[in-house]
Formats: sequence, C-alpha cells, structure tokens
Amino acid sequence: MRMRNKPWAAPELDACDFFVHNPARYMGKWHSFFQRRQPIHLELGCGKGLFIAGLAPENPQINYMGIDLKDAVLAPAKRNIEQAFQQQGGKPANVVLMAQDIERILTVMNSDDTVDRIYINFCNPWPKAKHHKRRLTYPRQLENYKQILAGGGEIHFKTDDDSLFDDSLVYFEESGFEILTLTYDLHAGGCQGNVLTEHEKMFMEKGVKIKALVARRAEN
Repeated sequence: MRMRNKPWAAPELDACDFFVHNPARYMGKWHSFFQRRQPIHLELGCGKGLFIAGLAPENPQINYMGIDLKDAVLAPAKRNIEQAFQQQGGKPANVVLMAQDIERILTVMNSDDTVDRIYINFCNPWPKAKHHKRRLTYPRQLENYKQILAGGGEIHFKTDDDSLFDDSLVYFEESGFEILTLTYDLHAGGCQGNVLTEHEKMFMEKGVKIKALVARRAEN
C-alpha cells in the first residue's frame, strides 16, 4: 500500500521520546534503553500501532518494540499509542518504535537484545512463487529471528491468507519451531486475549476467517 506524505510526521517523530532515529546505534543495548529491564515483545510490521496500543498500556511488565519500514506509518502509530496511554492517565514508557527494513533486522539487533515473543500480524503474503523469499515467515527470515528470540520464545502469527498460512506451517517446522497452537478460524472460539489489528478488523467485516498459530523456538 502506498502511503501518503504526511508533513506533520517528521516533526512529531522528532519530538517523540519513544521513536528511535538511527536504531543501529542501540544494537546490543535495547534492554538498557527502556526504563525497566523486563521481557521484550517485538512486533514486525506494526503498521498504525493499534496492536501495541492495545497491549502496552495493559501490560506494563512487558517492553514492546514496533518496527515498520516507513516513518509515514509510524507517525500514526505514535499517535495511537499515545492516545491509548492517555486514556489510562499514563505515558508509553514501555514502548519503542523504529523505522527499519525487517529483512535487515540483524543490523539493528543482535543476540544481546533477546526478545521473548515476536508478533507477525497480516504481513504481505507475496503470492507469486518468485517472491516467497520476501515473506516474513520464510525460513531465511526465521533463521534471522532465531538470533534474537530466546530459547523457548514464541512467534505469534496471524493472517487472512490461506496459502501463506499453509506454507508458513511448513516454514516453521523446517526451521525447527514447534507449533503449539493453530486455528483456521481464530474468532470462532472467542479468541480470549486477542488484540485486533487494523487489518484484522477489515477482514472480519468482509467475513474473511483469520488464521493464527503460535510457534515456539526450541530451548537452547
């Protein structure tokens, strides 16, 4: 999706305490960036931030990192997260946003930046076979994530795309992950604790069933 230019985006992000310019300078130091050292949960492709906005204020014992490619996306995410905290009378002390190509995540994070959970929500399915290697669940990507995901850590994956979901089951198993749970209709069972994303709401309105799984990395 092509993002419209937002003249207000750069000034707001420049003034934002939880948006990080030049994230590579914090590689290996992300745990000390937060006010409190506690488990980190990372969302890859955080979009407009509704998912983190739904989680972070309710879980102050977790630090959240959101990554997306463009500032044009992260500026609305910044606003949505701030609004969610303001409604509870707090500030997003447990949130970090950064603009970064996810395929190059190991240029901004390393094994010292251990995360306990990774969220991948409604990523681009890249349906053509020649583009499959660009999928965020492709084995090459999963091997990168294993460099920063703790032993026993989990990847939570949601998608509307049947082919991507079926292929991802194979990707995870080939990369040594254990599939803990999976469903082809997330909302049929009530999905307790599920936080809706922007795309999830859209697909639900269209009657599209949401596929989801939790995969666990083997213990070290």
